[in-house]
Amino acid sequence: MLNNFKYNLKNPSIFRGVFCLCLYLISATSFSQAIIKVKDTKKNFGFVKKGETVSIKYEVENSGNEPLLISNYKVECSCTTVTLPSAPILPKMKGEIIVNFDTKTVYDRQDRIVEIISNAKNGTIKIRFKGVVLSK
Repeated sequence: MLNNFKYNLKNPSIFRGVFCLCLYLISATSFSQAIIKVKDTKKNFGFVKKGETVSIKYEVENSGNEPLLISNYKVECSCTTVTLPSAPILPKMKGEIIVNFDTKTVYDRQDRIVEIISNAKNGTIKIRFKGVVLSK
């Protein structure tokens, strides 16, 4: 039996098969990633009075095949805060990002961008909101 095993190792077709299997496994794992999609990346909060806090909800979907981890965000000013999903968003599932915009220090037309940072294949995404803050 040991002689048959040595013979099989010398057979180039076995090595070719093992090599192809390894290539397949490497390529399959390298394409496994989360993909972040936002239903509506641009929202308009309309007209609000100065001093109000506006909450805007964005529906996020993971259309990939690995869990989506939203880890951080970047905002243009301290008047904007973001609540991220506390748990990973599983493949084909949805989550929610909530943006809170405090209008105490701003007025007139507002157009803001929030950058969402995640482990998604498509990297960071940008969501946008705009509206008008009226003086009291």
